Amino acid sequence: MDKVEEITKRNSTKVWNLHNALTDPDQLEFKVDPLEAPENLAKQFHEEHRQIQDIADRLRESGVDSTALLAHGTTVEIILKEAADLDVDMNVVGTHGRGAMYQLLMCSFSEEIIHQSRYPVLVIRTHKRT
Repeated sequence: MDKVEEITKRNSTKVWNLHNALTDPDQLEFKVDPLEAPENLAKQFHEEHRQIQDIADRLRESGVDSTALLAHGTTVEIILKEAADLDVDMNVVGTHGRGAMYQLLMCSFSEEIIHQSRYPVLVIRTHKRT
């Protein structure tokens, strides 16, 4: 978020922090009690959204106009839909910066957004390589 903060402060822009509360089917745990699974998922979404709210709060404290949004849907589709609904100037997405083999086997959300977005896309590595 440091790079987003740096860019937005220079340009007096609005930042929309989008949290897509849709779980990847591979992340569903079938080991837990089926009655507990929805509650565990709700707790996970709540914690993730709290983190997005914290980011928006931190940006606001540093003088950046920022709002956290909660959305539900397929990740790429919801990002593109929200961008169009908000008529953004740019999409900023994070990437883990995984290698070519991973990219070959698993499609990257950021790559899909780059190819499908009608808006410019800034991709920021979210994790440092070790």
